[in-house]
Amino acid sequence: MTLQQLHYAIVISETGSMNKAAERLYIAQPSLTGAMQELERELGITIFHRSGRGVTLTNDGQEFIDYARQVYHQYETLAEKYAHPNELKKKFGVTTQHYSFAVNAFVEDVPFGQTSCVGDIFVSEDFLFGDFIDA
Repeated sequence: MTLQQLHYAIVISETGSMNKAAERLYIAQPSLTGAMQELERELGITIFHRSGRGVTLTNDGQEFIDYARQVYHQYETLAEKYAHPNELKKKFGVTTQHYSFAVNAFVEDVPFGQTSCVGDIFVSEDFLFGDFIDA
């Protein structure tokens, strides 16, 4: 069990949908489903009831999510308290596939030929076509 899997399970429980959770987490839905199946197999419980209408928590899943939220909250608290911004490495990765929801996370209505700033990342229209990115 990893913190990432806990985070995934929490987001799925909040959205009630694997597809919505995958969009929110900026990962492919099959990867998210696989991570949850692996977690359920490792724990020996079923966390989610899956149907064509979304997902709901099982009784075991509700108990698990309650604990997962506590653990993940403690992790966030530790990271907030002890992480030193000067020592953090900034990372940025770009996949080779084009996912519009991922692009939308970084770019909002950037007029052609202009650059948009998101945090410390500058994104130009060239980024949308995979040419380069200025950071």
